Amino acid sequence: MNTKLKPIVHRIEDNIIALQAFQDKLENQSSEKEKMILLDYPTVYIHNWKNSDDYEVYIGESGNVIQRTKQHYAKSGNVSEWQNQLTRKPASLYIIGHEHFNKSLTLDIENRLMLYMMSTDHVKKIHNKNSNLQNRYYTDDEMNEIFRLIWEKLRKTDSALFPKESAIKDSALFKASPLHKLTQEQENVKELIIEKVFTALKNKERGQLIFIDGEAGTGKTVLNSSTFYEIYLRAENLKKNDLQCCLMVNHDEQITVYQQIAEKLGLKDHYGEVVCKPTTFINHHSMDEPIDVAFIDEAHLLLTQGKQSYRGENQLEDIINRARVTVVMFDENQILTTEQYWEAKTLEYYRKFAKHKGNYFELKNQMRMAASKETIAWIDNFTKAKKVSEIPVDETGYEIQIFDLPAELEAAIKKKAREEDCELSRMIATYDWEYNQKPSKRKRLQKYWEVLIGDWHKPWNRELEKELGRREKKKIKTLSWAEQPQTINEVGSTFTIQGFDLNYAGVILGPSVKYRNGEIIFDPDESFNIKATRNRTLSDGTRKKFGEVLIQHEVRVLMTRGVNGLYIYACDEELRKALKEAVSH
Repeated sequence: MNTKLKPIVHRIEDNIIALQAFQDKLENQSSEKEKMILLDYPTVYIHNWKNSDDYEVYIGESGNVIQRTKQHYAKSGNVSEWQNQLTRKPASLYIIGHEHFNKSLTLDIENRLMLYMMSTDHVKKIHNKNSNLQNRYYTDDEMNEIFRLIWEKLRKTDSALFPKESAIKDSALFKASPLHKLTQEQENVKELIIEKVFTALKNKERGQLIFIDGEAGTGKTVLNSSTFYEIYLRAENLKKNDLQCCLMVNHDEQITVYQQIAEKLGLKDHYGEVVCKPTTFINHHSMDEPIDVAFIDEAHLLLTQGKQSYRGENQLEDIINRARVTVVMFDENQILTTEQYWEAKTLEYYRKFAKHKGNYFELKNQMRMAASKETIAWIDNFTKAKKVSEIPVDETGYEIQIFDLPAELEAAIKKKAREEDCELSRMIATYDWEYNQKPSKRKRLQKYWEVLIGDWHKPWNRELEKELGRREKKKIKTLSWAEQPQTINEVGSTFTIQGFDLNYAGVILGPSVKYRNGEIIFDPDESFNIKATRNRTLSDGTRKKFGEVLIQHEVRVLMTRGVNGLYIYACDEELRKALKEAVSH
């Protein structure tokens, strides 16, 4: 593409007087070329206004932006429409044009703007409903560069409304957004889910289970959020305004992300609390009045025995009994605690139940890690086959590095985090050092719960947050652990990082991960993760330990977090030696 063709971006006050003045100036003072691009070609526009300290926006595209904007103003008297806000709040309008704009390209720009702005901290709500994702078209190879230039110009006008692209792409909101363009694999599964959901609702069926298996990084979360949102949109198009649809996940950080999505897209305003934890859902719904659709992300985190506020025996069964259709995203290699452990026969029962109805799907394409098949196979070999094979040279640029000292690992991760496109780089570790969220009954000798290796030590996750002031705590309230700036000086665990991405993952393999006689050993005696190492009572009444397999899952979760690289320090001397020898020369 010829990058000399710059986009045209105008910002005006968002009212009829300013719009008329803008039109007059274009027609009487602008060049013929600019007048043609903005008045005759398709354009993209952004209405935005402040609500308290944050923004609300509406993004659109039109073949006649002046006429389209006047149509919006005509609705401003209706208090139930977003256009009414334009009369009550100081608002501005961006009009964006480009010499190469056509209908498909402007729709793609509109969609990308919706995706970015929904993922922006300072955007409280986006008033668009449907997105219009495009397939291939003649000039689609120009889209990314044109969008980059547009965003660059927008940033110069308002850096809060239009933050750095790298900051948006690193955000947990962006990664879980339902506005992403899906892969063909995801799109096929999504359409089949939607078809089966509406067929079940039409036939007044209940107890239907749709089961999606997929390993870490195969796009389960985006598929889940996209299908969940699309179900609401199609129900509205069908005038089915009484749809009851709920999304749940048994993970504190992920539930916050989904709640933000529901709020920013207006689902909370229209339907109330549509995102919750499984126990909350079970306690507030009965089998006598099932909801229409229950979506469960990270279904492997559901409880399969009672604890604290949950008194049942199997959360999945309880949810199925309270919904006409239940859609689950599952990865048995990410089960981390005994209370989440699935007995093989129970798990196989649910898979077979879904398969019998043609409701079983599997996601196979790795989407998180920008790595070669050989690199992914190496991680699989380490975390599944318990072998240390030769580390391949990855031609895609994905880095695997082995370190002799934890301080060297820390220095490398901090260096990466200072780079603009790698700010989301953090240290994470196996749960092999003591940590307790509750204050200790005895007087603590140390200020923080720490990861301690020789003379090197760093606080566990969530420890430094206690030192922040009220204003700083408010700033990070909705951010995932890795997005918070102070966490560069902490070490994360599986319980804060599961379900999230890092640019570079600095993984500390603690004393529970050993290397003996050519095989990796997972040693529960070295772990402080009581939830993984304690006994589990099985359905036949016997008590059994699953510490080895659960620590193996923990290591897999940690080693599949890095999008661009995996840095490793192993506490076990023999494992460290084996890893150093595995480096390709």
